[in-house]
Amino acid sequence: MATPTLTAPWCALVLAVGLCVCAAQAQEIPPPAYQLAAQHAGIPSTVLYAVALQESGIRRNGRIVPWPWSLNVAGQSRRYATRSDACAGLQQAMRSTPHTRIDAGLGQINLGYHQQRYSTACDLLDPYRNLAIAAEILKEQHSPGEDWLVAIGRYHRPAGGEPAARYRRSVSRHLARVQGTRPTPAVLAARQETSP
Repeated sequence: MATPTLTAPWCALVLAVGLCVCAAQAQEIPPPAYQLAAQHAGIPSTVLYAVALQESGIRRNGRIVPWPWSLNVAGQSRRYATRSDACAGLQQAMRSTPHTRIDAGLGQINLGYHQQRYSTACDLLDPYRNLAIAAEILKEQHSPGEDWLVAIGRYHRPAGGEPAARYRRSVSRHLARVQGTRPTPAVLAARQETSP
């Protein structure tokens, strides 16, 4: 029996499909700052990075990346070009908005609920300090043996409920991207619910 041979176009197609499958499932390594903060807190760096993508992610050069000079003031996202601009925006927001309605930095740390974690509000715009605080909060919300997605939901809303579940679904998409895995059935179901 003759062994079938592949022609050059078929070989190219097989190679291209194989490369696409490998690329689609490649793990994305979190930047060093995320790795350091996560290691210090004893949490997975992929979890911290996925939360930052959800909290402060913006599209740059065709990719979603966390943006350190991000604010959320009363539900409205604000992005600044520099840390000093963000600090000025934060100080202005603090004069007119309850501090429990202001989140700042990569992990969108809430000024009112986490005031014991910083000296001045603009400290939250230091990416390293912000990531350290976000990692601490995630660690506090995690119980040993529990899925990290549960802790991620409590990071957003400690009381749980549907807001925490929605947040878990959103972050799990980022986590799947970072880990190079396929979305879980819950994520796929959430996508179907929100598809037109």
